[in-house]
Amino acid sequence: MTTTIRSNTVLRARREDIELHTSDGLTLVGELALPQDRDPKVTLVCLHPLPTHGGFMDSHILRKAANRLPELADLAVLRFNTRGTSSPRGTSEGEFGEGITERADVAAAMAFVQDRGLPNPWLLGWSFGTELTLKYGLEHNIEGAILLSPPLHRATEADVAAWADATPQLVALIPEFDDYLRPEEARVRFAAAPNARLVAVEDGKHLWVGENQTRRVLNEIVATVGTAATPLPGEVSDAQLA
Repeated sequence: MTTTIRSNTVLRARREDIELHTSDGLTLVGELALPQDRDPKVTLVCLHPLPTHGGFMDSHILRKAANRLPELADLAVLRFNTRGTSSPRGTSEGEFGEGITERADVAAAMAFVQDRGLPNPWLLGWSFGTELTLKYGLEHNIEGAILLSPPLHRATEADVAAWADATPQLVALIPEFDDYLRPEEARVRFAAAPNARLVAVEDGKHLWVGENQTRRVLNEIVATVGTAATPLPGEVSDAQLA
């Protein structure tokens, strides 16, 4: 028997509630999802959208990545709430730091990856999470970074330019109808990092609402990290369900 993958589909994985501990003494809550019966090939460290506007570790693209990609693409998916952010998993200690004190949150996540021996980490930032990725990603041992809907509000031209000669790959998905940064402007703003790969997503919007946009984003993620063939299947066997 097979089941069509829908918005709320959860595929099998080893899921663990985790805590991250920052250098300034805070405890952040999160979840690690691993393939059910094999080791992961790549680790996605997810940085969520702006918490003051509803962003958190369960923002839908990140939640669906954790629900699907351990099974479909042999990925470890690490999600967490940055400081002062709440979700059903719980509330991370501290207060929103305007993308400044969150530097320590990124560092705590990467320390967890190292301590657990999780392989080949990539940062996956969405909106506000892209700002943290651009500003602090190169401080860590990563294979690359994927930006979803980068607004380039807090990330400066210097932050972008730092990636110009960087070894880690930089890929940005730019929605055609983004609220903040659309493909034409993105080409200008990312000119300081000429090696960055910009993917203009036709009909895309900042929040990637709808299953078609979700699948497009997840396919781009998997194609970029290269752990499975794309497009990903739209149906799974019942044995693959959680």
